[in-house]
Amino acid sequence: MTPTTRRVLQAVLYEAGAIAFVGPVLGFAFGKPASSTFLLAVVLSTIALCWNYVFNALFERWESRQVAKGRSLARRVAHGTGFEGGLTILLVPVMAWWLETSLLTAFVANLGLLAFFFVYAIAYTWLFDRVFGLPESARSP
Repeated sequence: MTPTTRRVLQAVLYEAGAIAFVGPVLGFAFGKPASSTFLLAVVLSTIALCWNYVFNALFERWESRQVAKGRSLARRVAHGTGFEGGLTILLVPVMAWWLETSLLTAFVANLGLLAFFFVYAIAYTWLFDRVFGLPESARSP
């Protein structure tokens, strides 16, 4: 599979799981109608999908220059931390506006989502790599 195809497939499957989780959780937490929070989940996932593609391209570029190949737990944690940290910066203002709340409240809500997504991102990339194989950047020559 080409690197571009791999990144797109990885991101789309990841975000499908995200929408299924985020919509109901936000509706419950903020007392908003499911239609509104589902649409918000789609918007957040669209932003995350774009970020996922950009972040993974940058991460794999960095990874390809590393002497140690493969994806250790430390590298997977670094990947999850970088991805989720950047995503927080992008999503908090959108959440605050959509949910008609403060940036602080949206940030706290995002922290709750991050607790789930941090583990989800690491587990998902591990499973994705197991099913589809490591990308070329992580393989030994």
